[in-house]
Amino acid sequence: MLHTFQQLLATAVMERFTLMVNHVLAAETAAVQRLRPHAGRCIRLHMSGWPSPLPPVPELSFVVTPAGLLEWCGTGPAPAADLQVEVDASNPARIVAQGLVGQRPKVDVAGDATLATDVSWLMDNLRWDVQDDLARLVGPAIAHELARVGAALARGLREALGALSGVAARARAEPSVR
Repeated sequence: MLHTFQQLLATAVMERFTLMVNHVLAAETAAVQRLRPHAGRCIRLHMSGWPSPLPPVPELSFVVTPAGLLEWCGTGPAPAADLQVEVDASNPARIVAQGLVGQRPKVDVAGDATLATDVSWLMDNLRWDVQDDLARLVGPAIAHELARVGAALARGLREALGALSGVAARARAEPSVR
C-alpha cells in the first residue's frame, strides 16, 4: 500500500512540476522558440546518487511538444533519450539550497549537441518571475513587498551558506587537535 501511495504522490508531484516548468517556459518567448525545433525529442533527467532512505525519484523523461513546451512521459516506458542530463543528487538539501540562491547544480550532459546547447541556455537564463505571478493574485504593491522580503531572505540564506561553507572548509583544512 505504501508503494502505491508513493507512486500516486510521485505522479501528482511530477504533473505539477511539469505545469510549473511549462508556465516558466511559456512566459519567455525565446525559450519556446528555442525548444520548438526539437519537437518530438526526448530529454531524460537522471538523479544519480539519490539517497536510499528517501522515496525513489520517478522517471524524469520529457518530450518536447510542437508548442515548445515539455510533456512528462509518465511512469511508463519513455522513448529513447535524445539528451541525457545527469545531476549529482547525493545531497538533495544542497541542490535545494543552490536553487534557492540561484545557483545551478553540476550536471553532466550527453546526447544531441544542438539540443544540449538549447537546454543549457534555458538552465542559464530562465527564471520564474514570482513577483509577476503574485501581482495577479494580490496586486502589484503587495507583490513588490513580498518579492523584496523574499530577496532579503535569499541574500541572508546566501550569506549564511557562504559562511557555513567557509567554516566547513577551515575545519577540513585544520588538523584535528587531541
